[in-house]
Amino acid sequence: MKFPISHFPSPLVGAKKSAAREIHRANFRHAFTLIEIMVALAIFTLVIGAVYATFVSVMRASRVGLDAAAQAQRQRIALRTIEDSLMCIQSFQASQRYYSFIVANGDAPVLSFASRLPEVFPRNGKFPGLNLRRLTFTLEADPDGAKNLVLRQNPILKDMDEDEQKYPLILARNVKTFIIECWDTNKYDWVDEWDDTNSIPPMLRVGLVLGGNTALGDAAPDYSVVRAFAMPSSMMPTIVQMGVGGGGNPGGGINLAPPGANAISTRGRQAQ
Repeated sequence: MKFPISHFPSPLVGAKKSAAREIHRANFRHAFTLIEIMVALAIFTLVIGAVYATFVSVMRASRVGLDAAAQAQRQRIALRTIEDSLMCIQSFQASQRYYSFIVANGDAPVLSFASRLPEVFPRNGKFPGLNLRRLTFTLEADPDGAKNLVLRQNPILKDMDEDEQKYPLILARNVKTFIIECWDTNKYDWVDEWDDTNSIPPMLRVGLVLGGNTALGDAAPDYSVVRAFAMPSSMMPTIVQMGVGGGGNPGGGINLAPPGANAISTRGRQAQ
């Protein structure tokens, strides 16, 4: 009796089916569920958020530090400019039209005087050979509304040109306070008004408050400094400058000859 070959199971076919089932089970075991994928995405998001927050904090701290350093540097430059000009101040009583000492406070503070400036003074190249200039420090508002400490200069015998008037030198930006005080020898105290424009006060005190970085909002700190300067010179009286006002000299001025010179001159005339 003969049977068809298809009635007998082939061992090769069974092996293929077994291998397929094993592969299917292996793939099923190594797959991820939807919950596992969502948990992995949540952890990855948290890590990225932490890295980004750290980066933002570092950048913000760096910006705050750079702004603070720049603000302190501007403050030092402003005070150094004022100090260098005050150390070379000059005043002559007979020429107060050119050498008056002006101090004003309030909403529009002003500090103005004449000074023989060094070669390294700002904008000195604009005035070649004219080191004797009038300096005017003022507090003025810019187009954004913030106030800046500016400096204008003009030679002592010339009017201020249009370029200097329109484009002054900005010493410090975002200045909230600029106070000038003079030492009054009669009151033995600091005063914010100096009516005696024909003389130079023995000491001057300058207060400066610079606003913090406006990008940080109201939390930005202000930078304040107060510095006092002793005037190295005083006003030259008319009697010395012009040689007028009496005295024993032929010209009528103060005797500025070295000690003993008059005695030698007198003996010489007697001998003749």
